[in-house]
Amino acid sequence: MSLLDDAYENFTVINKSVIDDGYGGTTTTWTDGATIKGAIVMDSSTQMKVAQAMGVTSIYTLTVRKDVELDYHTVIRRESDGKIFRLTSNSDDKKTPASAGLNMRQYSAEEWRLA
Repeated sequence: MSLLDDAYENFTVINKSVIDDGYGGTTTTWTDGATIKGAIVMDSSTQMKVAQAMGVTSIYTLTVRKDVELDYHTVIRRESDGKIFRLTSNSDDKKTPASAGLNMRQYSAEEWRLA
């Protein structure tokens, strides 16, 4: 087990389903999916603080093991506090090469509210 693995905590992937409501509209439901391990940190740089003052949402970086491939706009819940995030990058954007000793992949994420 590595130091990076020690920083990981539980996240639950939340799956969105849109179904016909029988009256010409739709109903959106959210259900719990797979549990993954990861670590998430907020970008607290000066540039990000300026961007937040101008209306940009908080930007986070989610770090997971390289074999955890998630899709753009995947929604996850941090189990320690129930905070919801939505991924804003693809699975191949930031990952260590096969030859690297580190086993990690990173995603950009934002705080999210289920609607």
